[in-house]
Amino acid sequence: MSLAGEVCVVTGACGFLGEKLVRLLLEDEKLAEIRLLDRNIRSELIQSLDDCRGDTKLSVFEGDIRECELLRRACSGAALVFHTASLVDVTGAIEYSELHGVNVKGTQLLIETCIQENLASFIYTSSIEVAGPNPHGDPIINGNENTPYNSSLKFSYSKTKDEAEQICLQANGEILRNGGRLATCALRPMYIFGDGCRFTLGHMRDGISNGNMLLRISSRDAKVNPVYVGNVAFAHLLAAQALRDPQKRAVMGGNFYYISDDTPPVSYSDFNYAVLSTLGFGMRERHILPLPLLYLLSYFMELVQIVLRPFLRFTPPINRQLLTMLNTPFSFSYQKAHRDFGYSPRYDWEEARRRTTEWLASVLPTERQQLNSK
Repeated sequence: MSLAGEVCVVTGACGFLGEKLVRLLLEDEKLAEIRLLDRNIRSELIQSLDDCRGDTKLSVFEGDIRECELLRRACSGAALVFHTASLVDVTGAIEYSELHGVNVKGTQLLIETCIQENLASFIYTSSIEVAGPNPHGDPIINGNENTPYNSSLKFSYSKTKDEAEQICLQANGEILRNGGRLATCALRPMYIFGDGCRFTLGHMRDGISNGNMLLRISSRDAKVNPVYVGNVAFAHLLAAQALRDPQKRAVMGGNFYYISDDTPPVSYSDFNYAVLSTLGFGMRERHILPLPLLYLLSYFMELVQIVLRPFLRFTPPINRQLLTMLNTPFSFSYQKAHRDFGYSPRYDWEEARRRTTEWLASVLPTERQQLNSK
């Protein structure tokens, strides 16, 4: 069912996924209004969106997601929310209080605002990291939403995303002020890649610093299934359309869905090589140190971080949980999303890789120049 004529809110609208989702909504739907909520609204993004918005009104709400009045203004009169806003941190660089404040408290306040302002549908962008892998490195290969797994989350980021997801799912069926009921669902994308991905850009910068050689950070057999950002945005759109159908709404409400695509399962390191090799980057065959030694080194750096915390903010470049994530086979199917709301990837692997590599090629000269000038 089309979203034509609706008013929707996109939190994190200037982020990696949020921007792609806004562009997709402008291209595929004739919404009455899209409200862009973000802590930092980029003026150049708004200008670029003006060229493709047609008759859709674009409204900007700049500020912190923990500001109740901002949320009230953004949600008043809207029909649905895409909640993509989140602080992402896999190295421990951000204080837990800040992660919890934005990822958990922000989600709770947004849910409460939706109930007060009679928003009927709420789609939460979760993360594969709420599933794991656990500290033991227990693998999952082509898992699904019913695959049993003891996640034992250690990352602060993973914990806050999991808590926020639970808040979202538990709010399903809450009575709105107008007597209606809120429908919620959560989408759990795999590692998201594509044009604009800061993590892939970071690996390219490291490769430049190492003489166009990518370091191996994950074992070849630690296969995961990354997902292209355009397919993740498409899944959000399809979920929103399905929630307008009473029958699908009853099925989807309160559920989470893994979102992957047809990207071939591959380790994180070999994925980086797949999108960067045509730009002249090579790949080391082995880890820079044996994995057991890397774990031991990470353990000592974590101890140093704890000792220095009262005096100095030290963020280790690697930690044991990150090493586990990078070296554990962890892949999931999107078949439940296909069954419940018709999701199938819009972009195949070749198209996704081409778009990603073209973007990397466009920024490569600037990155080389900046690194050479240091």
